[in-house]
Amino acid sequence: MTPSAKTFARNDGTEAYNVLRAALALFKKAPSELAETELTQAQRQAANEYKLETRVLNSKEASNVIITDQELQRAYQEISGRYDDEAQFLKDLEKNQLDEAALRAALYRQCRVNTVLDLIASRAPKISDVEIGIYFHLHPEQFRLPERREASHILISINPDYPENTAEMALSRAQEITDRLRKKPYKFADLALKHSECPTALQGGVLGKFPRGKLYPELDEVLFKLKPGEISDPVKSEIGFHVLLCMSIQKAENLSLAKATPKIRQLMTERARRICQRAWVANLPALELE
Repeated sequence: MTPSAKTFARNDGTEAYNVLRAALALFKKAPSELAETELTQAQRQAANEYKLETRVLNSKEASNVIITDQELQRAYQEISGRYDDEAQFLKDLEKNQLDEAALRAALYRQCRVNTVLDLIASRAPKISDVEIGIYFHLHPEQFRLPERREASHILISINPDYPENTAEMALSRAQEITDRLRKKPYKFADLALKHSECPTALQGGVLGKFPRGKLYPELDEVLFKLKPGEISDPVKSEIGFHVLLCMSIQKAENLSLAKATPKIRQLMTERARRICQRAWVANLPALELE
Protein backbone atom coordinates (compact mmCIF):
# COMPACT_ATOMS: atom_id res chain seq x y z
CA MET A 1 0.00 0.00 0.00
CA THR A 2 1.27 3.49 -0.87
CA PRO A 3 2.31 5.43 2.26
CA SER A 4 0.44 8.62 2.96
CA ALA A 5 2.10 12.01 2.68
CA LYS A 6 1.91 12.46 6.44
CA THR A 7 3.64 9.16 7.18
CA PHE A 8 6.48 9.80 4.74
CA ALA A 9 6.98 13.38 5.96
CA ARG A 10 7.50 12.21 9.55
CA ASN A 11 10.29 9.95 8.30
CA ASP A 12 12.46 12.37 6.32
CA GLY A 13 11.67 15.95 7.33
CA THR A 14 10.03 16.79 4.00
CA GLU A 15 6.93 18.10 5.74
CA ALA A 16 8.91 20.88 7.45
CA TYR A 17 10.68 21.72 4.20
CA ASN A 18 7.43 21.87 2.23
CA VAL A 19 5.82 24.09 4.86
CA LEU A 20 8.84 26.38 4.68
CA ARG A 21 8.57 26.58 0.89
CA ALA A 22 4.84 27.26 1.06
CA ALA A 23 5.27 29.96 3.72
CA LEU A 24 7.92 31.75 1.67
CA ALA A 25 5.87 31.45 -1.52
CA LEU A 26 2.63 32.67 0.03
CA PHE A 27 3.81 35.22 2.58
CA LYS A 28 7.58 35.68 2.03
CA LYS A 29 8.07 34.77 5.69
CA ALA A 30 9.35 31.73 7.59
CA PRO A 31 6.72 29.53 9.29
CA SER A 32 7.81 30.78 12.74
CA GLU A 33 6.88 34.33 11.67
CA LEU A 34 3.36 33.48 10.48
CA ALA A 35 0.08 34.17 12.22
CA GLU A 36 -1.97 31.09 13.06
CA THR A 37 -4.29 31.48 10.08
CA GLU A 38 -1.32 32.01 7.74
CA LEU A 39 0.46 28.95 9.11
CA THR A 40 -2.66 26.86 8.57
CA GLN A 41 -2.84 28.04 4.96
CA ALA A 42 0.85 27.26 4.41
CA GLN A 43 0.45 23.80 5.95
CA ARG A 44 -2.57 23.10 3.75
CA GLN A 45 -0.70 24.11 0.60
CA ALA A 46 2.35 22.08 1.66
CA ALA A 47 0.21 18.98 2.21
CA ASN A 48 -1.44 19.37 -1.20
CA GLU A 49 1.91 19.81 -2.90
CA TYR A 50 3.29 16.79 -1.11
CA LYS A 51 0.42 14.60 -2.28
CA LEU A 52 0.91 15.79 -5.86
CA GLU A 53 4.66 15.14 -5.66
CA THR A 54 4.02 11.66 -4.29
CA ARG A 55 1.77 10.88 -7.26
CA VAL A 56 4.58 12.02 -9.56
CA LEU A 57 7.13 9.85 -7.76
CA ASN A 58 4.83 6.82 -7.90
CA SER A 59 4.71 7.03 -11.71
CA LYS A 60 6.54 4.61 -13.98
CA GLU A 61 8.57 7.52 -15.36
CA ALA A 62 10.01 8.16 -11.89
CA SER A 63 11.23 4.59 -11.50
CA ASN A 64 14.20 5.23 -13.80
CA VAL A 65 15.17 8.63 -12.40
CA ILE A 66 18.50 8.76 -10.60
CA ILE A 67 19.80 11.83 -8.81
CA THR A 68 23.58 11.85 -8.55
CA ASP A 69 25.50 13.02 -5.51
CA GLN A 70 26.75 15.96 -7.57
CA GLU A 71 23.21 17.07 -8.45
CA LEU A 72 22.15 16.83 -4.81
CA GLN A 73 25.22 18.75 -3.67
CA ARG A 74 24.48 21.54 -6.17
CA ALA A 75 20.92 21.84 -4.86
CA TYR A 76 22.19 21.91 -1.28
CA GLN A 77 24.85 24.52 -2.04
CA GLU A 78 22.31 26.70 -3.83
CA ILE A 79 20.61 27.13 -0.46
CA SER A 80 23.57 27.04 1.90
CA GLY A 81 25.52 29.39 -0.38
CA ARG A 82 23.11 32.22 0.45
CA TYR A 83 24.72 32.35 3.89
CA ASP A 84 28.17 33.73 4.68
CA ASP A 85 28.13 31.93 8.01
CA GLU A 86 27.51 28.16 8.11
CA ALA A 87 26.60 28.34 11.80
CA GLN A 88 23.79 30.79 11.00
CA PHE A 89 22.62 28.53 8.17
CA LEU A 90 22.38 25.51 10.49
CA LYS A 91 20.67 27.66 13.11
CA ASP A 92 18.04 28.73 10.60
CA LEU A 93 17.51 25.10 9.60
CA GLU A 94 16.91 24.18 13.23
CA LYS A 95 14.52 27.10 13.62
CA ASN A 96 12.48 25.60 10.77
CA GLN A 97 12.56 22.06 12.25
CA LEU A 98 15.24 20.91 9.81
CA ASP A 99 18.85 19.78 9.93
CA GLU A 100 21.38 19.05 7.19
CA ALA A 101 20.27 15.45 6.74
CA ALA A 102 16.58 16.36 6.59
CA LEU A 103 17.25 19.15 4.10
CA ARG A 104 19.27 16.83 1.87
CA ALA A 105 16.48 14.23 1.98
CA ALA A 106 13.88 16.86 1.04
CA LEU A 107 16.08 18.22 -1.75
CA TYR A 108 16.68 14.71 -3.10
CA ARG A 109 12.93 14.23 -3.33
CA GLN A 110 12.44 17.64 -4.93
CA CYS A 111 15.18 16.94 -7.50
CA ARG A 112 13.49 13.68 -8.46
CA VAL A 113 10.14 15.42 -8.89
CA ASN A 114 11.68 18.18 -11.01
CA THR A 115 13.54 15.66 -13.16
CA VAL A 116 10.37 13.67 -13.85
CA LEU A 117 8.43 16.83 -14.74
CA ASP A 118 11.23 17.97 -17.05
CA LEU A 119 11.11 14.58 -18.73
CA ILE A 120 7.36 14.89 -19.27
CA ALA A 121 7.73 18.47 -20.53
CA SER A 122 10.25 17.30 -23.12
CA ARG A 123 7.39 15.43 -24.80
CA ALA A 124 5.69 18.71 -25.70
CA PRO A 125 5.46 19.31 -29.45
CA LYS A 126 8.02 21.65 -30.99
CA ILE A 127 6.79 25.12 -31.90
CA SER A 128 6.77 25.73 -35.66
CA ASP A 129 7.63 28.94 -37.49
CA VAL A 130 4.03 29.06 -38.73
CA GLU A 131 2.72 29.07 -35.14
CA ILE A 132 5.17 31.81 -34.24
CA GLY A 133 4.05 33.91 -37.21
CA ILE A 134 0.38 33.51 -36.27
CA TYR A 135 1.07 34.54 -32.67
CA PHE A 136 3.06 37.58 -33.84
CA HIS A 137 0.23 38.84 -36.05
CA LEU A 138 -2.48 38.14 -33.45
CA HIS A 139 -0.66 40.00 -30.63
CA PRO A 140 1.01 43.05 -32.19
CA GLU A 141 0.69 45.05 -28.96
CA GLN A 142 3.20 42.76 -27.26
CA PHE A 143 5.92 43.75 -29.71
CA ARG A 144 5.69 47.52 -29.50
CA LEU A 145 8.59 48.76 -27.40
CA PRO A 146 7.95 52.15 -25.78
CA GLU A 147 10.56 54.87 -25.67
CA ARG A 148 13.11 54.18 -22.93
CA ARG A 149 15.65 56.44 -21.32
CA GLU A 150 18.86 55.48 -19.59
CA ALA A 151 19.31 57.58 -16.49
CA SER A 152 21.72 58.26 -13.65
CA HIS A 153 21.02 60.31 -10.55
CA ILE A 154 22.56 61.82 -7.45
CA LEU A 155 20.28 61.74 -4.43
CA ILE A 156 20.48 64.14 -1.51
CA SER A 157 17.94 62.87 1.01
CA ILE A 158 15.69 64.91 3.26
CA ASN A 159 15.73 64.12 6.97
CA PRO A 160 14.68 66.95 9.31
CA ASP A 161 16.39 65.15 12.22
CA TYR A 162 19.79 66.10 10.79
CA PRO A 163 20.76 69.75 10.17
CA GLU A 164 22.62 68.91 6.97
CA ASN A 165 19.56 67.10 5.59
CA THR A 166 16.77 69.59 6.10
CA ALA A 167 14.86 70.39 2.91
CA GLU A 168 16.66 73.72 2.60
CA MET A 169 20.13 72.27 3.07
CA ALA A 170 19.41 69.28 0.80
CA LEU A 171 18.25 71.61 -1.98
CA SER A 172 21.32 73.81 -1.51
CA ARG A 173 23.67 70.81 -1.75
CA ALA A 174 21.85 69.44 -4.80
CA GLN A 175 22.01 72.83 -6.53
CA GLU A 176 25.72 73.11 -5.81
CA ILE A 177 26.31 69.67 -7.37
CA THR A 178 24.21 70.67 -10.39
CA ASP A 179 26.24 73.82 -10.91
CA ARG A 180 29.49 71.85 -10.79
CA LEU A 181 28.18 69.31 -13.27
CA ARG A 182 27.07 71.96 -15.72
CA LYS A 183 30.72 72.97 -15.94
CA LYS A 184 32.16 69.44 -15.81
CA PRO A 185 29.46 66.90 -16.79
CA TYR A 186 32.08 64.16 -17.15
CA LYS A 187 32.43 64.26 -13.35
CA PHE A 188 28.94 62.84 -12.80
CA ALA A 189 30.04 59.33 -11.74
CA ASP A 190 32.71 60.75 -9.40
CA LEU A 191 30.28 63.16 -7.74
CA ALA A 192 27.65 60.44 -7.44
CA LEU A 193 30.12 58.21 -5.64
CA LYS A 194 31.12 61.06 -3.35
CA HIS A 195 27.75 62.68 -2.60
CA SER A 196 24.80 60.46 -3.57
CA GLU A 197 22.86 58.86 -0.70
CA CYS A 198 21.49 56.10 -2.92
CA PRO A 199 23.06 52.61 -3.24
CA THR A 200 23.49 53.36 -6.96
CA ALA A 201 26.35 55.66 -5.96
CA LEU A 202 28.62 52.61 -6.14
CA GLN A 203 27.74 52.33 -9.85
CA GLY A 204 28.27 56.01 -10.54
CA GLY A 205 24.60 56.77 -9.93
CA VAL A 206 23.33 54.61 -12.82
CA LEU A 207 19.63 53.80 -12.42
CA GLY A 208 19.13 51.88 -15.68
CA LYS A 209 16.77 52.11 -18.66
CA PHE A 210 13.12 52.97 -18.08
CA PRO A 211 9.93 53.51 -20.06
CA ARG A 212 7.52 56.15 -18.83
CA GLY A 213 5.84 55.48 -15.51
CA LYS A 214 8.54 53.44 -13.75
CA LEU A 215 10.21 56.17 -11.70
CA TYR A 216 8.79 58.64 -9.19
CA PRO A 217 6.33 60.82 -11.16
CA GLU A 218 8.42 63.93 -10.53
CA LEU A 219 11.53 62.24 -11.94
CA ASP A 220 9.64 60.69 -14.81
CA GLU A 221 8.30 64.05 -15.96
CA VAL A 222 11.75 65.66 -15.97
CA LEU A 223 13.71 62.73 -17.41
CA PHE A 224 11.51 62.49 -20.50
CA LYS A 225 12.14 66.16 -21.29
CA LEU A 226 15.94 65.92 -21.15
CA LYS A 227 18.20 65.49 -24.15
CA PRO A 228 20.97 62.87 -24.16
CA GLY A 229 23.81 64.09 -21.96
CA GLU A 230 21.66 66.80 -20.38
CA ILE A 231 21.62 67.32 -16.60
CA SER A 232 18.49 68.44 -14.76
CA ASP A 233 17.95 71.03 -12.09
CA PRO A 234 17.37 69.45 -8.66
CA VAL A 235 14.11 67.50 -8.71
CA LYS A 236 12.23 66.93 -5.45
CA SER A 237 10.60 63.56 -4.70
CA GLU A 238 9.23 62.14 -1.46
CA ILE A 239 12.72 60.97 -0.45
CA GLY A 240 14.82 64.00 -1.34
CA PHE A 241 16.36 65.97 -4.19
CA HIS A 242 17.69 64.27 -7.31
CA VAL A 243 20.11 65.51 -9.93
CA LEU A 244 19.26 63.60 -13.10
CA LEU A 245 21.43 62.76 -16.08
CA CYS A 246 19.82 61.46 -19.27
CA MET A 247 22.49 59.12 -20.58
CA SER A 248 20.75 57.93 -23.75
CA ILE A 249 17.38 57.66 -25.46
CA GLN A 250 16.06 54.50 -27.06
CA LYS A 251 13.23 55.46 -29.37
CA ALA A 252 9.95 53.57 -29.49
CA GLU A 253 9.89 50.80 -32.07
CA ASN A 254 7.84 47.91 -33.35
CA LEU A 255 9.79 44.67 -33.25
CA SER A 256 10.05 42.79 -36.53
CA LEU A 257 9.00 39.15 -36.70
CA ALA A 258 12.67 38.16 -36.87
CA LYS A 259 13.50 40.04 -33.64
CA ALA A 260 10.35 38.84 -31.89
CA THR A 261 10.77 35.17 -32.83
CA PRO A 262 13.09 34.13 -29.93
CA LYS A 263 10.75 35.67 -27.36
CA ILE A 264 7.66 34.09 -28.94
CA ARG A 265 9.33 30.70 -29.26
CA GLN A 266 10.33 30.74 -25.59
CA LEU A 267 6.86 31.85 -24.46
CA MET A 268 5.02 29.26 -26.57
CA THR A 269 7.48 26.49 -25.67
CA GLU A 270 7.06 27.14 -21.95
CA ARG A 271 3.29 27.15 -22.34
CA ALA A 272 3.36 23.88 -24.32
CA ARG A 273 5.56 22.29 -21.64
CA ARG A 274 3.13 23.34 -18.88
CA ILE A 275 0.15 22.01 -20.81
CA CYS A 276 1.94 18.72 -21.34
CA GLN A 277 2.81 18.43 -17.66
CA ARG A 278 -0.72 19.30 -16.48
CA ALA A 279 -2.30 16.75 -18.81
CA TRP A 280 0.09 14.05 -17.61
CA VAL A 281 -0.42 14.87 -13.90
CA ALA A 282 -4.20 14.90 -14.35
CA ASN A 283 -4.06 11.28 -15.49
CA LEU A 284 -1.89 10.02 -12.63
CA PRO A 285 -3.55 7.56 -10.23
CA ALA A 286 -4.82 9.02 -6.97
CA LEU A 287 -2.99 8.14 -3.78
CA GLU A 288 -4.25 5.14 -1.87
CA LEU A 289 -5.53 5.82 1.62
CA GLU A 290 -3.83 4.34 4.67
